[in-house]
Amino acid sequence: MASATHLITEQESHAHPLMEAVVVRFAGDSGDGMQLTGGQFTLSTALAGNDLATFPDFPAEIRAPLGTTFGVSAFQINFGSTAIETAGDQPDVLIAMNPAALKVNSRDLRDGGLIIADEGEFTQRNLTKAGYTANPIEDGSLARWQVVSFNISQLTLDAVKPFGLGNKEALRCKNMWTLGLALWMFDRDRGPIVDWLTTKFAAKPELAEANIAALNAGHAYGETVEIGAHVRQHHIAAAPVAPGLYRTVTGAESLSVGLVAGAQLAGLSMFFGSYPITPASPILHHLSRLKEYGITTFQAEDEIAAICAALGASYAGQLGVTSSSGPGIALKGEAMGLAVMTELPLVIVNSQRGGPSTGLPTKTEQSDLYQAVYGRNGDAPIPVIAAASPADAFDCAIEACRIATRYMTPVLLLTDGYIANAAEPWKVPDMSGYAPFPVTFAPEQEEGSEVLPYARNAELARPWIKPGTPGLEHRIGGIEKQPGTGNIDYSPEAHAEMTRVRAAKVAGIADSIGDQQVVLGETSGQLAIVGWGSTYGPIHQAVRRARLRGLDVSHIHIRYIAPMPANMSVLLNGFEHILVPEMNSGQLKTILRDQFLVDAKSLTKVSGQPFRIAEIEAAIEGVLR
Repeated sequence: MASATHLITEQESHAHPLMEAVVVRFAGDSGDGMQLTGGQFTLSTALAGNDLATFPDFPAEIRAPLGTTFGVSAFQINFGSTAIETAGDQPDVLIAMNPAALKVNSRDLRDGGLIIADEGEFTQRNLTKAGYTANPIEDGSLARWQVVSFNISQLTLDAVKPFGLGNKEALRCKNMWTLGLALWMFDRDRGPIVDWLTTKFAAKPELAEANIAALNAGHAYGETVEIGAHVRQHHIAAAPVAPGLYRTVTGAESLSVGLVAGAQLAGLSMFFGSYPITPASPILHHLSRLKEYGITTFQAEDEIAAICAALGASYAGQLGVTSSSGPGIALKGEAMGLAVMTELPLVIVNSQRGGPSTGLPTKTEQSDLYQAVYGRNGDAPIPVIAAASPADAFDCAIEACRIATRYMTPVLLLTDGYIANAAEPWKVPDMSGYAPFPVTFAPEQEEGSEVLPYARNAELARPWIKPGTPGLEHRIGGIEKQPGTGNIDYSPEAHAEMTRVRAAKVAGIADSIGDQQVVLGETSGQLAIVGWGSTYGPIHQAVRRARLRGLDVSHIHIRYIAPMPANMSVLLNGFEHILVPEMNSGQLKTILRDQFLVDAKSLTKVSGQPFRIAEIEAAIEGVLR
C-alpha cells in the first residue's frame, strides 16, 4: 500500500496544543510597577474574554531598600478558557525584574516552568543584596526550569531614547516593555493599554509617548527576535460565559458598589466614615467617587471618630457605614457596643489582614473571626456575614444593608486582603431582580402621648425614630434601658430582659436567610469540607477534583457566620468527617464544635498567603485514605 506524504504548513510546524489556562507572575522591586503591569495585563485579558483570577502580593514596607528580598512586589494572574476560581497554585511563567524577585518567587514556579529575567539587573551589587553568591542565570541552579534572559533595562533605554528622558525616568518604562512582551506572548491587544497611557499622562504627553514606545518595543521584540523555543505565542481561547455585561472588579470595588445598591434598595442616603488602613482603604477611595448616588464620605482623624460619625448618621436617619481592618476594628469595639445598645443600623466592614497588632499589613488572613463573633465587652451579639470572592462581595454588601435596616442592628461584613485586592470578571446584575427593602421611619405622634422607642415588632426590631420628629422626643445612649420606654434603667430585671431580647433578635435573623446549601456534592456522606470567606476557590476546585476521582466529599461554604442557618446542625451531622480549612489557627472549627457539638478538624494556614488547591486535595486524601 502506497504511503501518502503530508506537507505541513509553516503554521502547523510551529503549532502547539492549545492551553486551557496559564498562570503568570510578574515580580520586581516595589518601585518597578508590577501591580500596574499586572492590572493592565488583567484588563487586556478580560477584554479577550478569558475567565481570570488575580493575586496582588506586595511588601508591607512603604519603601524597602532597592533590590532587597523584603521589597519584592508581585502580581499573579490565572486566566483561561475554562472556569477560573483561584489565582493558581503555581506559576507557569515568572517574569523576574531583578535577582531579589527571582530569589523570592522561583520556589513557587512549577517544574519546567518558564523564567524570563532582566539580565541587566543581575549585577554583582544586586546579586549580593538578594543573597546570591553567584549569578543563578549562569551557575546552573535554575536547571529545573526553562530560563530566558535578556537586558530589558537596556532595551527599554534604547526604545525611549528619542523622547529625551533622564536615565531614571526612562527606566521607569521597563514595566511597559515587559507588558508589551507579555501581550505578545499571549496574543493580547495593545490598543486598550495605549488608550489608558494616553489618558493617564494627558498632562505630560512625552511620558505617554515614551511608555507607548516601550510597550510597542517589548511587543516587537517578541515578534521579531528568535528568543528561543520556550518563549512563543500562545492563544488562550475565550471562556464560555452567559450573555450579559461584564466588568472586572476587585473585592473593594464590588463591595463599594454593593453598599451603594443596598442603600438605594433601602431608600436611604449613605454616610461612610472611615480612617485609612491597609487593606480597607480602597473602599473609601471608590465611594468618594460616587457622590451622585447620595453618598457622603468622611475621612476621620481616627478609627473611633469614623465609627461614631457613622453611628451618628444612622441616628439621624441615614445608613451609616464604616470600614477598617483588624487593628481598627479593635479600636471601634466600644462604639460597636453602643450601636448594639442603641439598636441602630450600622454596617461595619472588616477587610482582614494578618495580625495581631500591626502584624502583616499587606498579607491576607482570616484571623478576626473570634473578634467579629465575640469581640466586644458584655453580651453584645452582632450578625456576621462573610464574602466568598470579589464578585460575591456585591451581594454580601446588599445583604448587610438589608439585615441592618430590617432588624435595627449593626452588622459585621468580613472580607480579607485577598478578596479586597484580587480581581475577577463580574456579570453586572439586573437590579430589577433585587427586592427592595424600603425603610419606614416612625411617624409623628400627638404631643403628650407615650413614646416607646424600644417597642418591638414581630422580629423584635425597635422603631427607627428620626430626631426632630414631632412627639417622638426620647432618651438614647449607652446606659441600659427600660424595656419599651428606653428610659435609663439598670435594675437587674431590666438588664436581664434587654440582654435576652437583643440576643433573641439577632438569633431570629436565621428565619430570613434560608437554609445552608451544599455548594458541591451530596447533603450527607463521608466528608464535608466546610469553609468561609476567600477559601471558597481552592476548596471548590479541590473538592471538584476529588469527586472526579470518585471520593465521597462535599463542599459547604458559610456566608452567615452569626447567626448560622437553621439547618446547619442537621446538615453537619450528616457527615462522618468535617474538615475546616481556614487562614487562622482554627477559629471557625471551634465555633462549629461549640454550637453544634460536631467533631470538626482544622486545616490551618497562617503564612499570609492563600491556600493552594493541592494543599486541600492532600488533606482530603489524608482524611479518606
